[in-house]
Amino acid sequence: METTITRKHYYGTFLALLVLLAATLGAYYFNLGPFNFVVAMSIAVAKALLVALFFMHVRSSEHLIWVVIVAALAWLILLVGGTAADFFTRGWLASGGTALLH
Repeated sequence: METTITRKHYYGTFLALLVLLAATLGAYYFNLGPFNFVVAMSIAVAKALLVALFFMHVRSSEHLIWVVIVAALAWLILLVGGTAADFFTRGWLASGGTALLH
């Protein structure tokens, strides 16, 4: 799966990263309420995806690299999900009136 990445791809990726940078700055100046985090993370994921696909040559790499990337992202989701589950359920034992904490 050898794909040649030309200068045109690099320039296009650079231009897209500049547009996403401008979107990041624009999102900073607009108060979107609860959607601030969603917009900021969406832009960050898009920038990370562009960097990984083109500058790290993942787009033209072999299938084993894709398997490693998917496994790493699955592991990240598990770690973040477990941490979030612990954080958001911290008060459940104390509010239940149980004596487990004493």
